Amino acid sequence: MATITQWVEGARPRTLAAAVAPVLVGAGAAGLGHRVAPLVLILTLVFSVLLQVGVNYANDYSDGIRGTDVRRVGPVRLVGQQLARPGQVKAAAFTCFGVAAALGLGLVLAAKAWWLLPLGLAAIAAAWFYTGGSNPYGYRGLGELFVFVFFGLVATLGTEYLLTLAVTWVGLAGAVGVGLLASAILVANNLRDIPTDSVTGKRTLAVRLGDPATRRLYLAMLAGAALAAAAIAVAHPWCWLTVAAFALAVRPVRLVRGGATGRELIAVLAGTNVLLLGYGVLLAGALALSTR
Repeated sequence: MATITQWVEGARPRTLAAAVAPVLVGAGAAGLGHRVAPLVLILTLVFSVLLQVGVNYANDYSDGIRGTDVRRVGPVRLVGQQLARPGQVKAAAFTCFGVAAALGLGLVLAAKAWWLLPLGLAAIAAAWFYTGGSNPYGYRGLGELFVFVFFGLVATLGTEYLLTLAVTWVGLAGAVGVGLLASAILVANNLRDIPTDSVTGKRTLAVRLGDPATRRLYLAMLAGAALAAAAIAVAHPWCWLTVAAFALAVRPVRLVRGGATGRELIAVLAGTNVLLLGYGVLLAGALALSTR
């Protein structure tokens, strides 16, 4: 039986920046012209975190039963390392999805934002079919695209719409920046796993592009996120503060450019997660300052 600590590690708490940052940025964009309801914001944040944890457990389960995680370098794999039974991990994933679905339904009903309902259901389906099902899209090189769409555009703009019943260009620019950094986390993860994914048949985007092009893609995503923040800053100068977050990118960029592999890339994953969280906090805070 896995210990509580191993279950927590299996939830991959370091990845939760991808759940928190879009909600913060969406709330920041909403606050430019409206009063943000704290309860709605908190519940949206809980929904997003539950979805992320569900994704992580689902990924652990699906990769584990396929044998993809047997020789994987990185955090705890509950199924791959035989720390928990596959059924237990699958149940944990669907519990997270179920609670998130109920919470999301409540938010949609309260806001009467009916068009968000199919998007929420699509987000849950995307979370499962990333590595689940008979033809997972994560094994076909589409993982980064779906992360950009759901943890960038949908999460950020969905938060803004729940709070204001409107979507703005600031929210869209913020969503692009957050989506690119969230996708960069997956790019770094898949760059690390190219050797093992190549032999297990997991055709991620990194496997398809190869090592050098994947490194260039990672750097381009970070640059794109910086440009998105700069675009917002032209209209809202406080948002230039977001540039400070990229001090956190120095080490990850150095490692990626320097050809780091294997365990060395774990630091890139951790650093990119911290960068995403810093980006979200600073951009949201700068937008809040812009309302004064």
